[in-house]
Amino acid sequence: AKNDTQTQIATQPAINFNGGGHVNHTLFWENLAPKSQGGGEPPSGPLAKSIDAHFGSLDAMKEKFNAALAGIQGSGWAWLVQDNHTGALQIRTYANQDPVVGQFHPILGIDAWEHAYYLQYENRKAEYFKAIWDVINWKAADKRFK
Repeated sequence: AKNDTQTQIATQPAINFNGGGHVNHTLFWENLAPKSQGGGEPPSGPLAKSIDAHFGSLDAMKEKFNAALAGIQGSGWAWLVQDNHTGALQIRTYANQDPVVGQFHPILGIDAWEHAYYLQYENRKAEYFKAIWDVINWKAADKRFK
């Protein structure tokens, strides 16, 4: 209700969780493509150059990203984000369904919730983290990079 601050505050966690889940999954699905449609092909252009500048190489970035994924306790997401102020790339983790907000915008996200890997990998999360790169759609990530 209008001017009902208590209700507005009480609904914020549900909006963050459910809205964040929608946003995160929308971006995640855009980040995936079968190999026949370019999945797994490395990034190109400015994004590739920035990955090399910030992480040394794409392989080094993947290694750091996978370590961040493995470090998530419970459920969450790892994101390659770009700092809106500096343009720098970073790898950041977010608990639950928390979306990327504030000074960062998402370039690439990987879901570390059980539902993302369990049917195929059961409890072998590290295998999922390694294999997901074979279907990453870097063209979608390229479009998000500023």
